[in-house]
Amino acid sequence: MATSTGAFPRTDATAGPRGGAPQPSSAAHDAGLLLLRLALGLTMAVHGAQKLFGWFGGGGLEGTGQFFASLGYPSPEAMAVVAGLTETAGGLALVLGLLTPLAGAAVLGTMVNAVAVKWGGGFFAPQGVEYELLLAAAAAALTLSGPGRWAVDRALPVLRSHRLSHGAAAVALAAVVAGATLLARS
Repeated sequence: MATSTGAFPRTDATAGPRGGAPQPSSAAHDAGLLLLRLALGLTMAVHGAQKLFGWFGGGGLEGTGQFFASLGYPSPEAMAVVAGLTETAGGLALVLGLLTPLAGAAVLGTMVNAVAVKWGGGFFAPQGVEYELLLAAAAAALTLSGPGRWAVDRALPVLRSHRLSHGAAAVALAAVVAGATLLARS
């Protein structure tokens, strides 16, 4: 029996409607999204904790503020707080699947700034942007696809059934805020 709970129609049969290609398993789809949310969310939360608290070998607010000053950001200490809170709160919200379009947009906007700052170093490590691009793509993917069934959003009436329009609006918001932040650099 087919049911629809999100972006993909759900079916218990291996064949899709009208005997076509197999449809993704509900459990497999949701497990994949959960794994992606956990990996991306925890990675970002740890990076945020480095900025806010100096944990995990991070610079804390003072060191991060000095780094942002060297990059030309205005009010570097305030930007350190904003970046740390965005990464920590956005990451933890992704882990929970809470307000996923906004959480994904927060991470995406942060990573757009990171890519722009590192852009001149090429694609590959040690100075490249491949890591930041991968995190940005993962954030955009979650923002557009939604968190899956195993998420707090499923209990929120507006986000219970994720819509592409929610994700697209959040991606646009991330682009606008990231662009404005980059334009503020000297």
